[in-house]
Amino acid sequence: MRKEISDGIIAPSYTRKAAEILSQKKGGSFILLKANPQFQPLDVEWRSIHGAVLSQMRSQPKSGLDSRKWACLSNKTNLTEKAKLDLQVASVTIKYTQSNSVAFSCNGQAVAVGAGQQSRVDCVKLAGRKLRTWYLRQHPKVLGLPFKQGVGRQVKVNARVRFIEGDMTDEERQDWLSLMDTKNGENDASLKLSWQEKQDWLATLQGICLSSDGFFPYPDSIHIASKHGVQYIVHPGGSVADESVALAADKYGMYLATTGVRLFHH
Repeated sequence: MRKEISDGIIAPSYTRKAAEILSQKKGGSFILLKANPQFQPLDVEWRSIHGAVLSQMRSQPKSGLDSRKWACLSNKTNLTEKAKLDLQVASVTIKYTQSNSVAFSCNGQAVAVGAGQQSRVDCVKLAGRKLRTWYLRQHPKVLGLPFKQGVGRQVKVNARVRFIEGDMTDEERQDWLSLMDTKNGENDASLKLSWQEKQDWLATLQGICLSSDGFFPYPDSIHIASKHGVQYIVHPGGSVADESVALAADKYGMYLATTGVRLFHH
């Protein structure tokens, strides 16, 4: 974790060696907090807004995560253990993400989040763009970029993303090329990633899971998700459009289930 960007960490306890390593981050200003593992928060949460006080029941840690309580609405009913885990990971992620939000997950990790949007379909579009970037970062040309020795880790990350996006200005492109250890410059084929190369790589994306903190009010989100290798979806349900949303999932052979639990975070 020494090389990861963060300001602090909260954990039940630390070994002496771990505390010594973490205390070296940020010149010694990295915050280490010890949590009480026996602490039980109150069942009711309160918010004060301009003199008005709002209260609500606290969202339980495992709300909506029990797959035995999910109601499958699609023709596809088979839910693999891997997909179940990925759906749970995505659901935990959006549980603590600013609403409205959706999350894509794959292989036990959340890989893209679309949060804080006024429209559900915009959440899916935003997360979809992030998902494409995440997957394209694994393209051989992206992984093989010939960075000069001494280029920092985060600089490399930023440079790879801009290489994928491919919309650099001429000035930015020159700055980008200055990071590369190449004699051919613009003529180096390894420093170009065509639209077709991107599409061919993205065509192999599959097995993606999607969770939404609120119901899908229209099938449009499902159609967008189908372009990003999504095969499993969970959402709270409760919309008058639940049936049409499920029918849209059937068109793409997706598994779709409702959890009955909204995960809004404001």
